[in-house]
Amino acid sequence: QKVSEKVGGAEGTKLDDDFKEMERKVDVTSRAVMEIMTKTIEYLQPNPASRAKLSMINTMSKIRGQEKGPGYPQAEALLAEAMLKFGRELGDDCNFGPALGDVGEAMRELSEVKDSLDMEVKQNFIDPLQNLHDKDLREIQHHLKKLEGRRLDFDYKKKRQGKIPDEELRQALEKFDESKEIAESSMFNLLEMDIEQVSQLSALVQAQLEYHKQAVQILQQVTVRLEERIRQASSQPRREYQPKPRMSLEFPPGDSAQPNGGLSHIGTPKPAGKVSQWIQPCCRALYDFEPENEGELGFKEGDIITLTNQIDEN
Repeated sequence: QKVSEKVGGAEGTKLDDDFKEMERKVDVTSRAVMEIMTKTIEYLQPNPASRAKLSMINTMSKIRGQEKGPGYPQAEALLAEAMLKFGRELGDDCNFGPALGDVGEAMRELSEVKDSLDMEVKQNFIDPLQNLHDKDLREIQHHLKKLEGRRLDFDYKKKRQGKIPDEELRQALEKFDESKEIAESSMFNLLEMDIEQVSQLSALVQAQLEYHKQAVQILQQVTVRLEERIRQASSQPRREYQPKPRMSLEFPPGDSAQPNGGLSHIGTPKPAGKVSQWIQPCCRALYDFEPENEGELGFKEGDIITLTNQIDEN
């Protein structure tokens, strides 16, 4: 019968418009539930690699009879870990380190609030939708499939009327009507009780609202602490940089080999004044230099240039 309808264009028993409209709405509901569940999980857990890894861990935990695996690694928790780590390394004797600690703690609290949002949405939104899909919608699909089978049987026997007993045709019609009534009743009850899905949507929005309220409170608190640190730092006198004495290099005269290339470090600056070439720092010229301005020193390649007077430590 199905082949004759598909290939030969045979007309089958038509269902009434109300039934078709309910069937259409149930189909839309079924597709909406699956799509919304998937998108809600992606909204709560945006990282696809982490979702896949978490799913694998949870599956393996169930197989091994263990407790549920670790939760989704919230981005806030990863950021908090980095801030707290470097805040500890910088220490409390600067401004940036403790500030990193403050924001890191706030991020850690935000990750905990995000975990709570995940659990709340799963229990009060995703799980009820999953139950709707696995139970009510699946049951309706079963009734519709059974109805289609009985319709095909009835139409086949109807075309053979006169060749089969009337009682067999009557039984086929009764079974078709029975399946139609069951399918129609189950779809009607589902669509009539759709306020339950509205309640589940409300639970989703309330969970989001609570999350954002707590997030605002956490961020306001850390903002106050940061502003206080800024005020304290601004009120403290600014320290001036005090340069330490520079290292000076001494180039020994001549070409005598030295283990360090003829360089020796002198930790303290030489006193001002003219002293002998062999005590004062000196260097050998690598290139010729012709003086271009008044006061510049000209020299030839290979000349030894000796510091004869040091005005200051620079």
